[in-house]
Amino acid sequence: MIRRQLCSSSSATFKFASCICIINFSFFLRFVQCQIDVPSPPQLPSPASFDFLTEVVNSRLDNLTSNVLSSRFVQDYSFCIQNPEAEWNSAFNYSSDVSFLTTCLAKNPDVSRRLCTAAEVEIYFSNLRNGGNSLRPNRNCNTSYWVLGCEPGWACSTDNEEPVDLQNSREIPARGSTCDSCCEGFFCPYGITCMIPCPLGSYCPLATLNTTTGGCDPYTYQLPAGHPNHTCGGANMWADARSNNEVFCSAGFYCPTITENIPCSSGNYCPMGSTDEKPCFRLTTCDSKTESQNIHAYGAMLIAALSTILLIIYNCSDQILTTRERRYAKSREAAARTVREKTQARARWQAAKDAAKKHAIGLSSQFSGKFSKKNHLNSDEVKILNTENETIDELSPSPSPISQLSSSFEIFNQETSNKNIKKKMPKEKEIHTHSQIFNYAYSQLEKEKAQQQQNENLTFSGVISMATSTETRKRPLIEIAFRDLTVTLKGKHKNLLRCVTGKIRPGRITAIMGPSGAGKTTFLSAVAGKTVGCTVSGLILINGKSVHIHSYRKIIGFVPQDDIVHGNLTVEENLWFSARCRLSADLPKPDKVLIVERVIDSLGLQAIRGSLVGTVEKRGISGGQRKRVNVGIELVMEPSLLFLDEPTSGLDSSSSQLLLRTLRREALEGVNICMVVHQPSYALFRMFDDLILLAKGGLTAYHGPVKKAEEYFAGLGIIVPDRINPPDYFIDILEGMVKTSSSSGVTYTELPVRWMLHNGYPIPPDMSINHIAGPALSMSIDHNHDFPDYATEEQSFAGEVWQDVKANVERRRDVIRHNFLKSTDLSYRRTPNTLLQYKYFLGRVSKQRLREAKTLAVDYLILLIAGACLGSLTNASDATFGFSAYTYTIIAVSLLCKIAALRSFSQDKLQYWRESASGISSLAHFASKDTVDLFNTLIKPVVYLSMFYFFSNPRSSFASNYIVLLCLVYCVTGIAYALAIFLEPGPSQLCSVLLPVVLTLIATQINGSRFVRDLGNFCYPKWALEAFVIANSERYYGVWLLTRCGALLRYGYNVHHWGLRLSLLIIAGVVCRIIAFIGMITFQKK
Repeated sequence: MIRRQLCSSSSATFKFASCICIINFSFFLRFVQCQIDVPSPPQLPSPASFDFLTEVVNSRLDNLTSNVLSSRFVQDYSFCIQNPEAEWNSAFNYSSDVSFLTTCLAKNPDVSRRLCTAAEVEIYFSNLRNGGNSLRPNRNCNTSYWVLGCEPGWACSTDNEEPVDLQNSREIPARGSTCDSCCEGFFCPYGITCMIPCPLGSYCPLATLNTTTGGCDPYTYQLPAGHPNHTCGGANMWADARSNNEVFCSAGFYCPTITENIPCSSGNYCPMGSTDEKPCFRLTTCDSKTESQNIHAYGAMLIAALSTILLIIYNCSDQILTTRERRYAKSREAAARTVREKTQARARWQAAKDAAKKHAIGLSSQFSGKFSKKNHLNSDEVKILNTENETIDELSPSPSPISQLSSSFEIFNQETSNKNIKKKMPKEKEIHTHSQIFNYAYSQLEKEKAQQQQNENLTFSGVISMATSTETRKRPLIEIAFRDLTVTLKGKHKNLLRCVTGKIRPGRITAIMGPSGAGKTTFLSAVAGKTVGCTVSGLILINGKSVHIHSYRKIIGFVPQDDIVHGNLTVEENLWFSARCRLSADLPKPDKVLIVERVIDSLGLQAIRGSLVGTVEKRGISGGQRKRVNVGIELVMEPSLLFLDEPTSGLDSSSSQLLLRTLRREALEGVNICMVVHQPSYALFRMFDDLILLAKGGLTAYHGPVKKAEEYFAGLGIIVPDRINPPDYFIDILEGMVKTSSSSGVTYTELPVRWMLHNGYPIPPDMSINHIAGPALSMSIDHNHDFPDYATEEQSFAGEVWQDVKANVERRRDVIRHNFLKSTDLSYRRTPNTLLQYKYFLGRVSKQRLREAKTLAVDYLILLIAGACLGSLTNASDATFGFSAYTYTIIAVSLLCKIAALRSFSQDKLQYWRESASGISSLAHFASKDTVDLFNTLIKPVVYLSMFYFFSNPRSSFASNYIVLLCLVYCVTGIAYALAIFLEPGPSQLCSVLLPVVLTLIATQINGSRFVRDLGNFCYPKWALEAFVIANSERYYGVWLLTRCGALLRYGYNVHHWGLRLSLLIIAGVVCRIIAFIGMITFQKK
């Protein structure tokens, strides 16, 4: 017997079909048998009998759906059917047209005896499940018995005329009589002598012989050899489209019934397996016999609309910000001009008043000479001369200076009370506009300048005015005392600071000086509570109490050595953000404006207040101006304790003096200022109040007033030569570059011990000397008496590695402990809450993103190009439901979106660490960036799909593709946050490139090991790919049922898991954001 090899197919493709179709088709056969067994039908071939049979078929098909829905097989294999009733109706509901059955009845009245039983259907689909390469021999078709009905396209009737139970039959009935070609609308498989109805969306006509090829068109089988009278029959097989698509309605045609094949008309398109025409959208051209519509125009329109919207958003937002800043600047300049004019007018009036007074005094002395007999002046004459009562008081002798002082206080209090009554109360009610706020701020600034000028005159009235001024605000005072402060590096047990004792007091500026490596920055960090990886011993008292300095964090400012400011913000925006987040929430806005304007004016930043600070890539303000902005960020929060690490480095002499004058003004308000200074000029040196001079090894060489430093060293025989800057000379001595005179008898290594002896401090045993004439001390820190064993013990290479690892672990533990350190707030300053800070952060991040519009435009352009390329090169194949195209989509979108999202947290880590250390909310920082990035999360899927969707043209809707891509972008953005926070920029970018590729390869391993498949279930590309394929496969029905079920079974997907996969993507994005946030607040550097 001649056997025909069927087209190969995957073994998993037809697991569903072997169970579902057996039951479904047997139900169909049952109602066909019932329709023929209807009592007393009209005799064939009467037309009335055909109508009657048609009505019977319709009634039987109505009952068929309910029977199938209750089938156990459909419930077990529901992974590829979303709605069983709808799926069955779209595939096997012939109630709209049963002409093919009527035609078959007219040709073969014994059609019920030709239909396949459940056992025969099982043989067919079992063959497909096994790959279609070998057909299991059966009763009618085997090596010893082969009838014509076994050939493809042919069928035979059962041998006996007894009714066969088509649904429940488990045995193949004997077939060999009246073999004939298969009816239209049915397919007769090779090796089975029965008929199975074709599904909707297929075209199953009778075949015709092609004399050229010898095949039976439109099918691929040929006539058997040795049977000259054998003719072509019906269809041969219905299988997965990947292996055989003979019965599928051709692309460019539609099949309203399974026996009709109509060309698609112009203005419509018909993909393969269509049952009707689909009208083309407007603006698209669809010729006749078109398989798909060209919707590139919609992609272009979407790009144009999206570009227009983005341009409007960016341009309008930028224009709004620019206009707002311009109006803000005009109000400020107008207020400054008005106040300046008022001040000048007041000065002219005061000059005229003083001249009138002087003239009045001259006239009074002339009158007193002419009328010496008179004892006093008439008050009416004084009023005529425009003099006041205080002129009379000045002319009249005062009984004593004390009474004059008290009268001055009374006059000042009276004037102040009158001013408060007449001016302050109305101002509090009226100050609400920008003009009024700026008028108030600049008026106060002019008063402060006048008061400073008056105080600099050092007159008696100036002293009284300064002493009785109620407008000078005193901040909470913080005094820090430390005794035997020692800082030791963990692991290496090296002393960075040792036995430092002293005090820094409020209202004074303390300078920390010393040679390189003396521990200046270490001392500043130890006092500020910022040491990490070190052991701090000794005693530190805050206002006489042993409390942690973090309790006063809200009123402590720390200016780092590096200029850590936001380069894409203006000078004023940097200062205002710090003021909003760190000043008291109860402070009125006019006072905040006054504080910011005072800092800008005092630091000389008026000319550049609207200029961008600048970054490495984009030039901004100068280095000296940037340094002053760095200091101003801390000054605007009105600290009570201010630490500065080399604030004058990089500044010229005039800028340094300007900065010191600003700090001096802060000290007058009671601020405790401690700063590290490197080689100050003599003029700058004289502006400090106290000096801490550190020697190498972190030892104190001097700690006291600046004015007494030269006197102390002169007592040791170290005299500063003429025309030599004292601080430079002291540092050169401590460095060992300049040797002390032989007459002094003191070497530079003995200076710390001399200071301890001078103050009576205890001296460590290894530093003790025999008074003054003792030998020079060895300052090597390896002889530290606290760690004698570690200093002398020789360790192996493995021991050193272990010590380094242990030190790194301890350092990381210290970082975590510092970040989660909780202490009682003793600053009593109520700063804005997290929600209000979130509002401030949102405004700042939005401005930064608007100023990065070019970078965002490049990101969108790359997405457009990627979508166009992938949409053109990887079409959404019908047989795989776009599996490969969506795989490349996931890789491309994940990679591009991760790279772009890395910028959110990798570019401003230093700024965040500084702000977080000052008490600004980390949650507000993280949430604001994520909120602004949501805009990109919403836009980027549209940008990509505007090219990919309209080039690849999948059957799934644009909305479903957008939803899946939106969840994917949200997920990968969270992953990028975690990579940016936990890794450095280089490794994070490398992981962003490799991660989507590797995870996608794991997720698409269909034939991999069980471990690989289980691992793929936890990869986000698997979730996104399943959602894409499911959304696309649901648009394939009817004749595509086998293809869909086989593909989903092969991939391991389930149509009911679309929402679940989207939920997993969102949950993964949320979890990654939580991990990123925890890492941000846990592993930040101090």
